Amino acid sequence: MGTNTDRVDEGEMSAIDDGSLIVVSNRQPYTHTYEDGEGSEESDADREMSVNRPAGGLTAGLDPVLQRTDGTWIAWGDGDADREVTDADGTVRMPPEDPSYTLQRVWLTDQEVEEYYYGYSNRVLWPLCHGGVWKTDFAEQHWQQYQSVNRKFAESVIEQANADSLVWFQDYHFALAPRMVREEVPDAFYMHFWHITWPGWDTFRACPQDQELLEGLLGNDLLGFHVERYCENFIDCVEETLEDAFVDRDRNRIHYADHTTVIRAFPMGIDADSIQRASKSVGTDFWDEFKGKYDISAGTVALGVDRLDYTKGITERLTALESFWETHPEWRGELTYVQKANESRSLIPEYQDLQQDVTEAIEQINNRFGTEEWTPVVYLTDFLPQEELSGLYRFSDIMLVSAVRDGMNLVAKEYVAAQVEDDGVLVLSDQTGAYEELGENSLVINPYDTDEFVETIDAALSMSTEERAERMAVLREQVETYDLVTWMEDVFGTGEELRAAADADSTDVA
Repeated sequence: MGTNTDRVDEGEMSAIDDGSLIVVSNRQPYTHTYEDGEGSEESDADREMSVNRPAGGLTAGLDPVLQRTDGTWIAWGDGDADREVTDADGTVRMPPEDPSYTLQRVWLTDQEVEEYYYGYSNRVLWPLCHGGVWKTDFAEQHWQQYQSVNRKFAESVIEQANADSLVWFQDYHFALAPRMVREEVPDAFYMHFWHITWPGWDTFRACPQDQELLEGLLGNDLLGFHVERYCENFIDCVEETLEDAFVDRDRNRIHYADHTTVIRAFPMGIDADSIQRASKSVGTDFWDEFKGKYDISAGTVALGVDRLDYTKGITERLTALESFWETHPEWRGELTYVQKANESRSLIPEYQDLQQDVTEAIEQINNRFGTEEWTPVVYLTDFLPQEELSGLYRFSDIMLVSAVRDGMNLVAKEYVAAQVEDDGVLVLSDQTGAYEELGENSLVINPYDTDEFVETIDAALSMSTEERAERMAVLREQVETYDLVTWMEDVFGTGEELRAAADADSTDVA
């Protein structure tokens, strides 16, 4: 199998004509920063600058697509040196070594970031979509700013788009923008992928802006979610909220405001090829050095890799581990749990509280069970490059994914891809989108059921070598077969089919 870039270059994204693709995301693919950080006394012109490149996931996957098509990527310019390299219109050609597409940076003020991103996006839409209505903060200024920033991004799209454009919006930051753009450029083709869960109607109806959000998303021609269940939830919400919407459940189509939106499930994949290469590039020397650096003395290692987010079920996992060591004393000194964590959205009080809760839970476990020779939980917040993270995946005996609600959970797939010896065990929450694909050959848990979680950890540790290999081989084949490029092919291919059908219909009418 070639690299993802090779497969893109071979022309597998046939839905895109040169220059027609416009991607809209909050996060940008390249960020320019000053190496001496903020507060330097040197003038900007004299300061050294660096470029941070896409590290993985969708951003890294889309970069070669944009390079091949000479498209446009519209995103928030959040780097402190971003303005230095852009022209008067906020554009810069990327990547630096071989300029092949246009990065259009949108500038946001501190207040806009505070209220649109930290406010409405992550204190309303994020908890709402993950079922945490009690964590929402429906502040009116946050909603007003969300509207304003969506308008700002929409205007950037309108400046770039024409009737031949294929515009692809990413995620929950831009629920309103599709409708805004369609009103100005009605003949372009609009797609949107919602990367998180979509809640049931009984949860979504708590949102005061439910109608506006649905109307915005129904400005798209194609709206994608990870799994069919989220599609069904969205259709339920439309049916209950918008009286004038016509819902065709048999074909997952919604007709509203003289326009039809197709709803489809596209389970997102990962760059499995890249992770496998990184995993194979590290050997036992790496693992010996890693265990020595972080004082891991146990022969068996369980792993968790998460953003510090309340949806990831980290505290529930730590509760289960504490109960496991209590009820299975034979594993004290024999099993170490490594929690790799990345701080996230630290300006939001709920995230600050979670960070403190996790730290306190780990200290409690280590104080209760730890000895001079053995630390039960190793808490790791250091940045790890892909090779080291893939090596950590590869040499960990079991992976604990206990999200209490997760649109997909790509970490589960990354762990599987890194298991080049097929000897790991994936313990997977049934509350993740990944469960729909990987549940049959994982050990499945309800993250809230501590007793079941404990029993499942024991089953994972006790599993025979033969069963480990059989299960993981099937999981790896699944992850390799439906990887990130295949996912993008499905999205673009569906878009191409719908666009061709619409063109045919308009020709027949004419």
